[in-house]
Amino acid sequence: MNRAETLRALEAAGLRRVMPDLEQLVQDSIRLDSQLAGAPLPVGASKLGGLPDLPAGPAWPGMGGGPMAFVAQIRLEEVAPLAPAGWLPLTGLLSFFYDQRQETYGASPSDRGGWKVIYLAGGPGDWRPRPFPGGLMQAARFTACALAPRVEATLPSSPPEALAGLDWSDDEIRRYEDFLATYPNPRDHAVPHHRMFGHPEQIQDDMQLQSALYANGFTDLGDPSAGRFLARKAEWKLLLQVDSDDKAGMRWASSGRLYFWIEHGALLSRAFERAWVVLQSD
Repeated sequence: MNRAETLRALEAAGLRRVMPDLEQLVQDSIRLDSQLAGAPLPVGASKLGGLPDLPAGPAWPGMGGGPMAFVAQIRLEEVAPLAPAGWLPLTGLLSFFYDQRQETYGASPSDRGGWKVIYLAGGPGDWRPRPFPGGLMQAARFTACALAPRVEATLPSSPPEALAGLDWSDDEIRRYEDFLATYPNPRDHAVPHHRMFGHPEQIQDDMQLQSALYANGFTDLGDPSAGRFLARKAEWKLLLQVDSDDKAGMRWASSGRLYFWIEHGALLSRAFERAWVVLQSD
């Protein structure tokens, strides 16, 4: 659903009184629909898994003496026009790598280094598929899936947290929760949800709070020095959400999701190396 369709559906669900709040809560995302690649994808195509397209020079990203898993690459010419103006470079690739053993949860400042986001300028002529390196586990060699972008409206998936401070009745909160249970339709709940920006499909705790705390070196919410970072937690944007996806042979923990977050200022300055990762699972 797009934004207008989502707002009409919310009003029809009996939430007319709180529509001003809902208009603020709805956020557009770039949904990335995955499709198993039946043939080798063109160099520079948006994809989940497979072999990354990299320049000749840089080494495959690694950690702890071994390689990271290649998660996805996003062709910016395809997605930048769908994002808010200025949020993404208009050309190039964004490539995402992560701890092949999935032991990095983003739950401590010491987790930094367990992932890498690389911005590659240029075009397909500058990149070549890079073979899987030795030392990469078979379980971390994901199958290539093409990614097709489209705009999709999103809503907060954790009502009590999202609605804190709003003057909603218990009945309105219940109606909102019921709406989320089938939004945008029941069939969609059975397929993977890969997306950029918008609200995440959150499984556990507040990831914006977690990113603001741990990315700035703090471990204690009560630390007075952390206050100025926590006050700006809303500036952390969902750069990429990667769902467990059987087509790619990709499973995060039991059946969770991998989330790459970035502060808005870092996004605008193209400081993708400052991204923070959270792994959540049931």
